[in-house]
Amino acid sequence: MEHADGHDTGHHGGGHGAHAGHDPEQFRRRFWLSLALTVPIVATSHMVMDWFGYTLDFPGVRWVGPVLGTVVFLYGGWPFLTGGLRELRERTPGMMLLISMAIVVAYLASAATSIGLFDLDFWWELAALVTIMLLGHWQEMRAVGQARGALGALAALLPDDAERLDDAGRLQPVPVGELRVGDLVLVRPGGRVPADGRIVEGAAELDESMITGESRPVARAAGDRVVAGTVATDSTLRVRVEAVGADTALAGIGRLVAQAQASGGRAQVLADRFAALLFYLAASAGLATFAVWALLGDPDQAVVRTVTVLVIACPHALGLAIPLVVALSTALSARAGILVKDRLALERMRTVDTVLFDKTGTLTTGRHTVTGVAATGGMDEAAALALAGAVEADSEHPLARALVAAADARQAGPAEPARLPAAHEAGPGGRDAGTVRPAARGFRALTGRGVRATVDGVDWAVGGPALLRELDAPVPDDLARAAREWSGRGAAVLHLVRLPEDGPPEVTAAFGMEDQVRPEARAAVAELRDLGVRKIVMITGDARPVAEAVAADLGFRPGVDEVFAEVLPADKDKAVAGLRDRGLTVAMVGDGVNDAPALARADVGLAIGAGTDVAIESAGVVLAGSDPRGVGGVIRLSRASYRKMRQNLAWAAGYNVVAIPLAAGVLAWAGIALSPALGAVLMSASTIVVALNAQLLRRVRIAPAG
Repeated sequence: MEHADGHDTGHHGGGHGAHAGHDPEQFRRRFWLSLALTVPIVATSHMVMDWFGYTLDFPGVRWVGPVLGTVVFLYGGWPFLTGGLRELRERTPGMMLLISMAIVVAYLASAATSIGLFDLDFWWELAALVTIMLLGHWQEMRAVGQARGALGALAALLPDDAERLDDAGRLQPVPVGELRVGDLVLVRPGGRVPADGRIVEGAAELDESMITGESRPVARAAGDRVVAGTVATDSTLRVRVEAVGADTALAGIGRLVAQAQASGGRAQVLADRFAALLFYLAASAGLATFAVWALLGDPDQAVVRTVTVLVIACPHALGLAIPLVVALSTALSARAGILVKDRLALERMRTVDTVLFDKTGTLTTGRHTVTGVAATGGMDEAAALALAGAVEADSEHPLARALVAAADARQAGPAEPARLPAAHEAGPGGRDAGTVRPAARGFRALTGRGVRATVDGVDWAVGGPALLRELDAPVPDDLARAAREWSGRGAAVLHLVRLPEDGPPEVTAAFGMEDQVRPEARAAVAELRDLGVRKIVMITGDARPVAEAVAADLGFRPGVDEVFAEVLPADKDKAVAGLRDRGLTVAMVGDGVNDAPALARADVGLAIGAGTDVAIESAGVVLAGSDPRGVGGVIRLSRASYRKMRQNLAWAAGYNVVAIPLAAGVLAWAGIALSPALGAVLMSASTIVVALNAQLLRRVRIAPAG
């Protein structure tokens, strides 16, 4: 994983806000030393002494400015001089070249004054200029570094050490870097998971907010996957390591954040072009200023005005306008569980008028749950669930797991344990079957039909229509009515069948099983509507009744929102293309392999982070959690960051339009003139305005409310 330590590898010329080989600490040190040297230079300046009416006269006083000023120029100005040379060599003129030109001209004019060629008291202004420039750059890089601290924060989520269990079960404290795939590690309550893996023993509530942005702890048990950096809040876990180092999800998130912060967008391209244009404009204005004042017979003013023009024209605010917004927006979104892979995708998100959701795994959990229970023949619903759960206990089928989970949930609920009806209470062994989920024996899977097992000496079967046809078992009217109602909503229906030794099969219960709609999905649809999204679309391979039922549950508007049902995986891409052909700007949200082409085809592809690697690679934005409300957060972030970029660019450009003529002395006849030092102050002030405006992004709500 990359670390945000403040070191940059780019150049400043393009407006990227980077200073090659520089970091905030370097600028801080140079600023304080330059400031200490500037104080005596200013204090011994004849101009300053005349202003304040005091006199300093001691041996060598006339050399304080030249000697200390040269030190300030070489030491404090060194980053600007080297940066300017680099921009010159790379033919990418920008801020560093402008600053270096300004201080070189100021230094040469000051040196010429010291040997009697000019009558300028310029050393103090040179020192003040370099010092203020250092302060501005220090604060700029500090602001960008703080925004980019998301990477450092991600890296800090990993513990330094882990407790590894050897083959004999002994604990060995080891550095995290020594963990290997296949190792078994112990995670204590309150401890962080050291590497991606799968729980092999234990169950705990895990705080995954630092990865997914979801504030509530998530229950994880044996067989569940856990991610490095998450915290086991209440219990001990044993985890088998499946990924380490650069292969972990946390490292992947770090790469995405770094990639997004390094990537440009249309606004950045505009800033880069403007920075280059501003250099040529400033150089031309500087030459014209010098020529005009020289022709007017005032060479001293020619030098002062030229230096001031070069200082004022430094695109300092412009260099910070885009990078700081990019860094802040990316860091804030990462903390909210939204990972921006492509800056252009984020910029396009503000124009989206249609959001297309894949149903399964995005608007729904992708797991069936028991949504309806009906029983007959004296059996209550709790007893029916208990028996069905017992029969299905050894099955790995998703519907079977849903029945078992429902039975276990009923057992854990506040209600009294349900007793089986008297006809089934005692088997041959005479055991009281008054438990919620009794044990089953003799489990057998009936391929394509269901399962059967023996509970307390009585044979039972659970299955769908194929099982009923094979057993020729009639369904009681009340159960048939319930089954028809569930089927009309697209639910799968299973039946519990008693198989007596000396009689026909008896259908005693029916269960409706539906893919569970995410509770937050309804809020996501409503929020998108509030944000002005014109059309919400759902696409699924499920039958139309299933899709229509889910759409109604989510609050889709008839005649406005759309449902694409019974769509083959290969045709999802065509559905996206069809929407775009109608003039709509489409954001596609999905999580599966078959969503990847559609994610790539859409104007903006958003992958649910719990989905597959293929889907994530095809998307421009990744929602690290499974909360679809993150889509609204991406839209808000896109609109807010684009607004801040435009505001910052307008300020930076407008500032130069007004300030450069003043620096050139067009109002000198009216007594309005800017000194180089005052120009440096104004330039730094414009940078502060841009930085403060970008910080207002922190007020944007990105994470889902509640």
